[in-house]
Amino acid sequence: MLAQAASAEAIAPPSVRAGTLRSALRAATAEAHQALDATFGAFELQSRSGYRRFLEASAAALLPLEAALSEAGIAAIIPDWEQRLRATSIAADLAALGGTVRPLPVRPGFTAAGMLGAAYVLEGSRLGARVLLKQTAASPDPTVAAASAYLGHGAGLPLWPRFLTILDNAARGPRETGEAIDAARQAFALFADGARLS
Repeated sequence: MLAQAASAEAIAPPSVRAGTLRSALRAATAEAHQALDATFGAFELQSRSGYRRFLEASAAALLPLEAALSEAGIAAIIPDWEQRLRATSIAADLAALGGTVRPLPVRPGFTAAGMLGAAYVLEGSRLGARVLLKQTAASPDPTVAAASAYLGHGAGLPLWPRFLTILDNAARGPRETGEAIDAARQAFALFADGARLS
């Protein structure tokens, strides 16, 4: 999901202003988007084993990233951060499918800009959720079809537009831009590691 969702912004970014932190992140992580597309695209989401592996791969990165960002104080930057947390949702879906949560280690010490870079990856992963949810909902396996808490999380809420407002108004000097890009690339790499290990 992450790759397909995140690449949706690369394909059709809604009014990305040049010179913003968002435009820098989008350009600097385009290759990571494409690589993760290929990796996550291999999961067969309508089968129980394929969807379980997809969720395990996602959880391996999502859970430690959310926890590290929470600990670093991201709620001071993204006020509705608690509303965005998906750890409980993905854990519920994994439990329904008999999956295992194996969080990967995250490098500590996020700066404010780094938190935004990592959050860009997490929040971007929501963009394709509706498409992926349609795939799992059409599964002949009722357990797969019912395990929709993660992909359906935040449906109907303007989480992405709110995040973009924060991102587009963030400081974007060379140091901040570099920190954000570095953290975003690390987040993409963590999801790729999760997919390889699942």
